[in-house]
Amino acid sequence: MTREFRPIATPTRTVEIMRAHDIQMKKSLGQNFLVEPRMLEKMIEAGQVDATTTVIEIGPGIGALTEYLARHAKRVLAFEIDQRFVTILAETLADYDNVQVVHRDILSVDFAEPEFAWLKDEEKLIVVANLPYYITTPIIMNLIASGLPFQSLVMMMQKEVAERMTASVGTKAYNSLTVAIQNEMESDIAFIVPKNVFIPKPNVDSAVLRLKRRLQPQVEVSDNEAFQHFVQNAFKQRRKTLWNNLKSAYVNEAYAAEQLEQALERVGIQATRRAETLTIQEFAQLFEAMNVVEQ
Repeated sequence: MTREFRPIATPTRTVEIMRAHDIQMKKSLGQNFLVEPRMLEKMIEAGQVDATTTVIEIGPGIGALTEYLARHAKRVLAFEIDQRFVTILAETLADYDNVQVVHRDILSVDFAEPEFAWLKDEEKLIVVANLPYYITTPIIMNLIASGLPFQSLVMMMQKEVAERMTASVGTKAYNSLTVAIQNEMESDIAFIVPKNVFIPKPNVDSAVLRLKRRLQPQVEVSDNEAFQHFVQNAFKQRRKTLWNNLKSAYVNEAYAAEQLEQALERVGIQATRRAETLTIQEFAQLFEAMNVVEQ
C-alpha cells in the first residue's frame, strides 16, 4: 500500500519534526522553514524541473524543498552545512533513492574535484536554494565563477536583494551587485514569497530569483576582479558623483587627477554623473580607459 504523501512544508509537519529532534533555529545561519507547499510547487515550475533534471540544492534544512525536487527530478545533490539537519534528512528523505546529501559548506566546495566530475555530463543541471540573506551574494558569485554547466539558478532570497539583481540602470536598486550579476546572467523575479509562510517568520518578504547564464558576458574586461572592485568604488557613496568616488579611490601618488579626468573625457562620460546612471558597457569602457589594476 502506497504511503500517503505528507509534505514537510506544512506548519504541523514542520513543528512535529522540530519537536522530535529538539531543533532550535540558529540565527547565525539565517534559518527559516517554509511551510506553504504551493510555494515549493512554484519553485519547481520556475526551474522547469522534470525527469531529465539534475538539481544541486543548497541548504536543504529538514527537506521541505528537497522532497519536492526528488519527486520531480532525476537526481538531487544537496549540500547541508548543519550536521543536525544531515541527521534529520536521513529520516525525512528515506523514501527517496535519488537524493544524495553532502555535509559541506557550499562555499568550500570546488566542483572541479573528481567526486563532482559527473555533473558536467548531466543532460540538464540547475541549482536551487532557499538562501539566508547574509550569504546570498557570495554563494551566487561563487556558483557563477565555478565553471558548473548549469542552465539556471533558482534562488529564494530576501526580496530587496532579488530586486537589486534585476534592477534597471538609473533606478534606486541599481548598484555594483546588479552589474556583477547582469554582466554574466539574465535575471528575473519569478514570484514573491510573503514572510508569513515561514517558521519562524522573518522580518521581510522573500522572492524567487531566476538566473540564466548568457551565451557570453555583456562585456569582457582585462581583469575581472579589478573590474568588480572598480564598480564597487564607483558606488561607494551613492550621493557623490562618479568623479568624487573614483578620485577618492584611485587618485594618489601613483595616479594623478589629470589621468582620471582624461579617462572620463576619452570615453565621453561626464564627471558629474552618478554611478547608477552608467550602463555595464560604460563601466567597462571607463575601467579600461583608466587602466586600473588590482594591487
